[in-house]
Amino acid sequence: MPERVAPRGSIAAALDQASERLARAALPTPRREATALWAAVAGAGTTPGDVWLRRDETPPLELVGRFEEAVVRRVRGVPFAYAVGRVGFRTLHLALDPRALIPRPETEGLVDLVLRWTRGTAGEGRRGKGGVVADIGTGCGCIALALAVEGDFERVIAVERSAAAAALARENVALVRPRVPVDVREGDLLAPLAGVRCRAIVANPPYLTEPEYATLDGAVRDFEPRAALVSGVDGLDATRTLLAGAAACLAPQGLVAIEIDERRAERVRDLARGDGWDRVAIHEDLFGRPRFLLAFAKEEA
Repeated sequence: MPERVAPRGSIAAALDQASERLARAALPTPRREATALWAAVAGAGTTPGDVWLRRDETPPLELVGRFEEAVVRRVRGVPFAYAVGRVGFRTLHLALDPRALIPRPETEGLVDLVLRWTRGTAGEGRRGKGGVVADIGTGCGCIALALAVEGDFERVIAVERSAAAAALARENVALVRPRVPVDVREGDLLAPLAGVRCRAIVANPPYLTEPEYATLDGAVRDFEPRAALVSGVDGLDATRTLLAGAAACLAPQGLVAIEIDERRAERVRDLARGDGWDRVAIHEDLFGRPRFLLAFAKEEA
């Protein structure tokens, strides 16, 4: 059977050229990579299977341009999500660039634990509907927006100390248009919550040490914001501040939920107990690693 020749100007022809460039850049599975890039820049809802089915179509020049820009970025080593300018997180499709950390699949589990608690399926009992939830260190806004879309809170506060990341989070609020208000506030950790009593506080803070950061893959060190990854000599500066101060911003028996480094899970548990938190528990991520701390503010005297 003769080799199939892609029609000139077709999606297939663009994929062929991109695959060759990606192969020369030593990216693994260049054909699959090219197809995934096309699906991502084509817009939400487009799958690699859709790209294959439409491969003989002639695409708009504007789409070809976006695809070629994404390929150039990947050839330069830019992470996939930054190369295409968007990322999926739970049910959401969000804009993304190096102003904010790339959301990891593990963090979806943090959202799931909070939602399970609100629905009374996490072993802690239902704590009613409504109230305010705060996402500390929101980055692109993925946690805050997931809670706004999937949760039963009446308001979400998204806190971010980086003005650039806060601007990106606001762009995503406008993109998602959640049914409940999402208020993006600039400031460090809990400071922007002064005067607010939350039903829950959620955070994926930086939790690496400098030596740990130095061992990360170059794609992370070269492109993702260092401030969103490193937190002091022992990696616990941000976590320590959250545990020391979050109870003052919570309603009685309110929840604090924090993503943590698996290597310091027991240390974080001890910090939480030392700060007087109630029902402190460590939960595993989807890979079976101790990744999340859930604890509760005590009842008021």
